[in-house]
Amino acid sequence: MSAYTTEISEHGKKIMNTLQPGLADQVISKLAELDDELPELIVNYAFADVVGRPGLDIKTREMITVASLITSGNAQPQLELHMRASLNVGVTEKELLEIVIQMAIYAGVPI
Repeated sequence: MSAYTTEISEHGKKIMNTLQPGLADQVISKLAELDDELPELIVNYAFADVVGRPGLDIKTREMITVASLITSGNAQPQLELHMRASLNVGVTEKELLEIVIQMAIYAGVPI
């Protein structure tokens, strides 16, 4: 697909592969099974245009993503991926633990 050879697509795939080596090809392949246009939307918009925005570094963005996925309570595969990705971009295990503890308070601690 020629859409994946554009400069913005390359930028999105670079960000994805920074989070986890080989992630871009893995995600593109999975999403293409659902819809031909979905990979382009995710690579170009979600990663190149949103995650690739200036203003926050990738480490901070991953910490926010982990926090958000924790509070959603129904995104276990995405949470696991982004927790690994966080470690790959410099988030420490201690910082991840603190994110989980912080979110437990705001998302509700099971009693």
